[in-house]
Amino acid sequence: MKWAYTEDSEPLSFLEKPRGMAGGCQCQSSSQAIEEQLKICGHKKDADVFELFLSQKELTEVIDLSRFKKLKYLWLHHNKLHGITFLTRNYCLAELYLNNNAIFDIEGLHYLPSLHILLLHHNELINLDATVKELKGMLNLKTLTLYQNPLCQYNLYRLYIIYHLPGVELLDRNQVTEKERRSMITLFNHKKAHIVQSIAFRGKVDASWDPRSPFKQKPAQRVPSDFAFANNVDKTMFDDPEDAVFVRSMKRSAMAITSLNWDTVPTREEKYLEEKDTGPAQMLTITLR
Repeated sequence: MKWAYTEDSEPLSFLEKPRGMAGGCQCQSSSQAIEEQLKICGHKKDADVFELFLSQKELTEVIDLSRFKKLKYLWLHHNKLHGITFLTRNYCLAELYLNNNAIFDIEGLHYLPSLHILLLHHNELINLDATVKELKGMLNLKTLTLYQNPLCQYNLYRLYIIYHLPGVELLDRNQVTEKERRSMITLFNHKKAHIVQSIAFRGKVDASWDPRSPFKQKPAQRVPSDFAFANNVDKTMFDDPEDAVFVRSMKRSAMAITSLNWDTVPTREEKYLEEKDTGPAQMLTITLR
């Protein structure tokens, strides 16, 4: 069964509070909150539990939920959680709502291979690399929210997430576009972006630019002066053939395209009426590199 969610991640089927729930939001332990939910939903066996609605309970921690083997939907938003180490064996979990907490570490999420929707906005996530590393193994993850976290202040944050999590289709409530995917390749995958430019003489070399390690030509050897070379060919020899390929790729030949300027050619009627000077036709030349 597919569950939709609202702007505050409230599941549509739970917009109205079930009977027996207190009108106010009082602090309680996670075990008490779970038992209340099981009682309200009428579950007597852990194997019958497919969803748990534990939002707005002011929870600071949650007990281990591995007893619920078939749990697929879990709402824990609007609490006071700091971590999520309680999800280690919930392999069937498909939707997880953790927004509006105080989470600063998501260690343990890689145990959830079936996760399809993950909401983590309005938390305290700081380390972008650690967050991406934890999410990389989620091949089924399609919807992800991370906005209103400190890590969002990093430059090119969105493209960085798209690059490392290519399966995500909806990021921070915005669809991932093809333009963003192309930009991501240009910024973070230089080898793929410049593969066409780096091909020359049936060889290829990584032509990506790294400001920290600029290209350095290896010690060159000069050929004998009587070696037969055309005057317009560089006589420098390289120890590594790929260096020669790189240098050659940076020295593209100029290509000239010449075409007749038809505006200077009189038409049949103009020739007959002698309305246009019948001087020699002009040629147009365009030079490309």
